[in-house]
Amino acid sequence: MADDSKATENHSITSDNNLSLESGNEVSIDSLARQVQESLSLAKKHKFWETQPVGQFKDLGDTSLAEGPIEPPTPLSEVKQEPYNLPSPYEWTTCDLDSEDMCNEVYVLLTNNYVEDDENMFRFNYSKEFLRWALHPPGYYKSWHIGVRVKTSKKLVAFITGVPAKIRARDTVVVMAEINFLCVHKKLRSKRLAPVMIKEVTRRVHLENIWQAAYTAGVVLPTPISTCQYWHRSLNPKKLIDVGFSRLGPRMTMSRTIKLYKLPDQTVTPGFRKMEPHDVPAVTRLLRNYLKQFAVAPDFDENDVEHWLLPKEDVVDSYLVESPETHEITDFCSFYTLPSSILGNQNYSTLKAAYSYYNVSTKTPWIQLMNDALIVAKQKDFDVFNALDVMHNETFLKELKFGPGDGKLHYYLYNYRLKHVLRSSELGLVLL
Repeated sequence: MADDSKATENHSITSDNNLSLESGNEVSIDSLARQVQESLSLAKKHKFWETQPVGQFKDLGDTSLAEGPIEPPTPLSEVKQEPYNLPSPYEWTTCDLDSEDMCNEVYVLLTNNYVEDDENMFRFNYSKEFLRWALHPPGYYKSWHIGVRVKTSKKLVAFITGVPAKIRARDTVVVMAEINFLCVHKKLRSKRLAPVMIKEVTRRVHLENIWQAAYTAGVVLPTPISTCQYWHRSLNPKKLIDVGFSRLGPRMTMSRTIKLYKLPDQTVTPGFRKMEPHDVPAVTRLLRNYLKQFAVAPDFDENDVEHWLLPKEDVVDSYLVESPETHEITDFCSFYTLPSSILGNQNYSTLKAAYSYYNVSTKTPWIQLMNDALIVAKQKDFDVFNALDVMHNETFLKELKFGPGDGKLHYYLYNYRLKHVLRSSELGLVLL
């Protein structure tokens, strides 16, 4: 595979613990537990997480434990009413992203301090439009967008967020918080701010009578419900090689590599077009029907589909296939825009990456549908198209010349136990 991508993105640009998947991607519980135990040197024991209602490594494989909430809800009157104490130089602030100044502060903090790859070559660069989209879904709580300021200078130095989501775990739909954008200024990483921030966002979630959460991380914590692999499809191979995202394959020249990844100029599927507002009901039906087959997936209604999937310039793109004969909506594909800053390169400052979001194939073969998605991403000047091996994505990754990255993404549920670690193909959930 010519595209041996070094950097892989989203919450981990690379993972610090590659869990091997055994016997055709079946995760052996014993081997997972063993690898996890080995990876936790005594110095790295998760003191914080061992106090939290999350699956613990010691319980892996214990099928006597029931699925569902680990701890029952507390009466709301017993939820702590005041914020947790921060170290004395710092104070809490609630971040109103409708305010241009505040949105700018959050953008600057994340742009300079959020996730980087292990070699410090790339760093996420979420746009302000993206942040507003990600943090303002239907029913969002402003109080869940939490910042930490320095009292004296008022400088914003840390951030964490939650948004409400309905997530189905097997047959049960649970209102959860999706926790994201945990970011502490590089100079304050030793101050132990992160555990206080996690406790504070948890407290604010509890105040809304919500007791479960979902989150992802590039590192192994107690205990992943699933571990997914990032795959990358070069759209602009020369640039990717020039900036060190990819390497030239053995016995490959640049011109052969460019030829290898060349895509047609136009999409091929009859009736393939951009999603429009009037498509929301049909897309909702299609997506709900598709997501039924996965063990963990969002429970989207029309308001959610309108928010998350209606195209938004430079944020999210969605396309569907409308049968030219019956006008039925049969297939759907979508991707969101998450550029990375390229650090220390004279010629390029931004890597424009598309991330596969929700895709449904009922009539158009997967490979044809997703090749059309690659073609429109290329038309829009994306450099790379990234996808996790969740849902049915494995059916097209190799065929469409995606290469495995070196990043893993671990999925977690807070205060909710699943009996078995899920294969990535059993997961129907994509978190931003």
